[in-house]
Amino acid sequence: MNPKLKSFLLWTFSVIFMMVFVVYQRLTGPTHPSRGKVEIAGETVKYKLLRSWGNEGDAKIEVEVEDQNINGIFKFRRFKSHDEWSEVPNIILSNDNTSVTVREEPVILRFTGIVPKYILYPHILLMFLAMVFSIRAGIEAYYRRDNIFKFTQYTVILFFLGGLILGPIVQKYAFDALWTGWPFGHDLTDNKTLVAFVFWVIAMFKTMKDKKHRTWVLIATAALIAVYLIPHSVLGSEIDFTQVQNK
Repeated sequence: MNPKLKSFLLWTFSVIFMMVFVVYQRLTGPTHPSRGKVEIAGETVKYKLLRSWGNEGDAKIEVEVEDQNINGIFKFRRFKSHDEWSEVPNIILSNDNTSVTVREEPVILRFTGIVPKYILYPHILLMFLAMVFSIRAGIEAYYRRDNIFKFTQYTVILFFLGGLILGPIVQKYAFDALWTGWPFGHDLTDNKTLVAFVFWVIAMFKTMKDKKHRTWVLIATAALIAVYLIPHSVLGSEIDFTQVQNK
């Protein structure tokens, strides 16, 4: 196979593999909106309850109702970002003959501070690139190719900038804390970033001594995949507004 074509295919695979994890992270975890549907008066009503809000103003609840004879009653404590909180909206749909509660179990909505786009977008981009280069480094190691050290270096640099520099800055804007992982807390997002970075630093030093070293690069790749299987924001930072006194 033509070397350029082979390189293109390997990069394509790395990007696709990264996108699979991006989709997985988007669809899992405690910040993904709670979606569902209920039946009332022969009609299916869809709903979407946010579980994370980092924008101006109040969070919004979406309920799609096409039948004008069905009314929605929304019972919940009023909340505004950063100074109040609510455990669960109690949403009741009714018509002349029946009523139904949209969701019995609580949905926790977590408010965050507003993260500037010029901080958030580079953070996301660098973390995506770190994933792509880490997969590419793993492929290089698996097939005993020539660029193991180079891609390992790029991975470490991208993780450092995206995860350990911009990541804490995002955290500071969102939750007023630079780092809530080990040894100061149990935030899995911080901890899994740290674990992945440590594995890749070890791999980088191993490949500095031996440009053909494979073992630690493969271990670091496997560790990265393992930590990315943990949904984003599990055991993440949050402010308990029951402990915050109103000013």
